[in-house]
Amino acid sequence: MQTPKLIIASFCFSLWTVAASAAILDVGPGKPFAKPSEAAAAARDGDSIRIAPGQYFDCAVLRQNDLTIEGTGADVILTDKVCQGKALLVIDGNNVTVRNLTLQRARVPDNNGAGIRAEGGNLTVEHDRFLNNENGILSNANSQASIRIVDSEFIGNGRCAANCGHGVYVGAIGLLHVEHSRFFATREGHHIKSRAMRTEIIGNDIEDGPEGTASYLIDIPNGGSAIVENNTLVKGAKTGNPGSAIMIGEEGVDRPTAELIFRNNHFTNEQNRSTIFVNNITATPVQLTGNILKGQVRPLEGDGGPE
Repeated sequence: MQTPKLIIASFCFSLWTVAASAAILDVGPGKPFAKPSEAAAAARDGDSIRIAPGQYFDCAVLRQNDLTIEGTGADVILTDKVCQGKALLVIDGNNVTVRNLTLQRARVPDNNGAGIRAEGGNLTVEHDRFLNNENGILSNANSQASIRIVDSEFIGNGRCAANCGHGVYVGAIGLLHVEHSRFFATREGHHIKSRAMRTEIIGNDIEDGPEGTASYLIDIPNGGSAIVENNTLVKGAKTGNPGSAIMIGEEGVDRPTAELIFRNNHFTNEQNRSTIFVNNITATPVQLTGNILKGQVRPLEGDGGPE
């Protein structure tokens, strides 16, 4: 039997071995790999794929764990081509980071194309742009997974045909965390739709804009705990669902819903009719604190208060 010191030493050596063997795979003109898909095929667990600025009519499937794929400058664009009939980036690995990329114009026959299709474990999205896709990010159900989105933009995503696409649409994952990101001019679908066990939406700018036709700004259709705070939220005149800005539980509440906290948000209704800020169909009371509401707005429908 190994002693604790030997176990710790063995673990540290294993970590060192993984770090030492990690490679950097450079992509771009004059680089070892011409396209992101070539680097993705060659990568191993723990590697980093670095993509030079440029427009790549390419897609990639990332099966590795602990992988980073990132742009090395401005305007690193993956566009138009989808893999497996799903997305520009299909991510099957765990603990993957996607950074400083623009993912745009994903279209597939079933109308469910995405900039990123998240099918693995934990995913981190940092400083990325999602432009004019059917879905910006679409995830599979995985109760052990988390998706963290920080400092990113979702512009002009969404579409409803055979399926409805959204800015961000996650299945039954453990956690969706969206922070300091911008959602604008989403079409037909929702800016954010989350079936996660817990949803955290903090410090974002979520606006329909003058031409946006989004349904809800935020949709949490099956319940689950949620905290929505310090966001700027604007429902536009062309919204596809004028009655409510944020909806909780309309598709059947089957998630443990310990808390629903909405605080210090600035919400503006730009329609010439009234809307509901939070429409709560769960039995968990919504906590409304410090929100500033402008235009014709009813603060709450359903259980909760004050405000």
